[in-house]
Amino acid sequence: MNDMIKHCNLQNRESISSLMDAFRFTGTFLLLTLLLLVNKANSQSFIGVNYGQVADNLPSAAATAKLLQSTSIQKVRLFGSDPAIIKALANTGIDIVISTANGDIPALASDPNFAKNWVNANVVAYYPSSKIILVNVGNEVIMSGDSNLISQLLPAMQNVKSALDAASLGDEVKVSTVHSMTLLKQSEPPSAGIFDPGYGDVLKGLLAFNNATGSPFEVNPYPYFAYRGDPRPETLAFCLFQQNPGRLDANTNINYMNMFDAQVDAVRSALDAMGFKNVEIVVAETGWPYKGDSDEVGASIDNAKAYNGNLIAHLRSMAGTPLMPGKSIDTYLFALYDENLKPGPTTERSFGIFNSVDLTMTYDVGLSKSGNNSQAPAAVSPSTETAPVVAVSPSTEPAPVTAKAPVAPPTDPKTKAWCVPKAGASDAQLQASLDYACGQGIDCSPIQPGGSRFEPNTLAAHAAYAMNLYYKTSGQNPSSCDSSQAAVLSSHSPSNFKLLNVDLCFFGVQLSFNDCAKINKSARLLPFTEYIVDPFRAFYKDKMTPNPNTLE
Repeated sequence: MNDMIKHCNLQNRESISSLMDAFRFTGTFLLLTLLLLVNKANSQSFIGVNYGQVADNLPSAAATAKLLQSTSIQKVRLFGSDPAIIKALANTGIDIVISTANGDIPALASDPNFAKNWVNANVVAYYPSSKIILVNVGNEVIMSGDSNLISQLLPAMQNVKSALDAASLGDEVKVSTVHSMTLLKQSEPPSAGIFDPGYGDVLKGLLAFNNATGSPFEVNPYPYFAYRGDPRPETLAFCLFQQNPGRLDANTNINYMNMFDAQVDAVRSALDAMGFKNVEIVVAETGWPYKGDSDEVGASIDNAKAYNGNLIAHLRSMAGTPLMPGKSIDTYLFALYDENLKPGPTTERSFGIFNSVDLTMTYDVGLSKSGNNSQAPAAVSPSTETAPVVAVSPSTEPAPVTAKAPVAPPTDPKTKAWCVPKAGASDAQLQASLDYACGQGIDCSPIQPGGSRFEPNTLAAHAAYAMNLYYKTSGQNPSSCDSSQAAVLSSHSPSNFKLLNVDLCFFGVQLSFNDCAKINKSARLLPFTEYIVDPFRAFYKDKMTPNPNTLE
């Protein structure tokens, strides 16, 4: 009997030891995962900025590099290859995009040695200390109307690529070119986006190059210009990511909630229609002027702050676009500074987010590292201005928009309420509500992969989280629970909803002991922090009770 007791005690000690080893491993794994997620969130590698230099009042390259390092901006696009700024950005970790001049295209196309010398002087001389990731051959060449440049664009890109390959940099530094949105013949609705067939042959060659080399298709969407081309009162909010009824794409039943997504998805549809579904899109330029001449509608500090701030919040939400959900497209804001020597109307010299004289912000859109999680602005346009029915491009005739009635508030203002998905809401409505809420500056990282609310990975669960959080952060204003008629105010907390098919075992990591149990299928997942502070409860509690604080 004593031997049996000793044997059982030994087994118990071994089991406890194995269990504790497993928890130590799991705790380390979770901590590393959390650190990686935090690092990823802080890096925000999808946010870039254009650094134009048509000015005589720019700060030194060193000052600009220091400024950029104080922000969450991780990419800089140059319209040339200024050695001073390339050197100043060395060892900062900031990605650099450089460009050849349009005038260099004939020489790059006809003379491989010219291309080799250009690459050696502008890339090899600085890489890898200066993290050059992309060479743009020209800018908006196809829409220049110069048939000579257009015909030589692809050969120039091919020679630059060959020169990079010869320098063993072909995999690290990509080659592409930048296009205007006017390359699209049709962009409304987004699912019907197509390129102008007059450029079909040229585009096929360029896209085949992008596809073969893994380089992006770069485009310059500007909701501001679409607004200016059709300044009617219904949709300034659509352009500025503010609350609006949206625009329904009848082909896909997707209700678009902002112009940026609609424009980018129109490009996605055009690429897909040409058979290039694997070519990634990069937004090379987008922005909003903060002042203009008296006849330049919409150019104001409030609107510029709203557009850029809400765009940044939308990118940070990782919502993506309806046709490319769950990721943020690399987007380069226009611009870092004003360019005071640019000709044309006042708006051409009024896109700068930072003041080039004292490096202060023209307006705050939450780019500083100390405040990069601040809520995006929700600026309202001046009452003297009007807004258009949405048009993805100025030449496109917009479809009518039907406004939806706001959600009525509870009869008792003291009654606690939650914003939850409405029964019967379609996936398209839920996705549109999710995109809109996350685009308003709320923290949607918990419902991203690895986040504390990612499981269950269903559209309804993610939409419920975003809807209710947006409702809360909007002062529990009933109108903020409109959500394209996909939401309703309820006296029942989303925490009490049964979220199905949640497996524990620490995010699918099957541990070595047999007691790694699944949570009861009718239970909800515990918050992320509870796995760390009370792992035994997470493993062995037979029946979980809803956590009333999870989504309240």
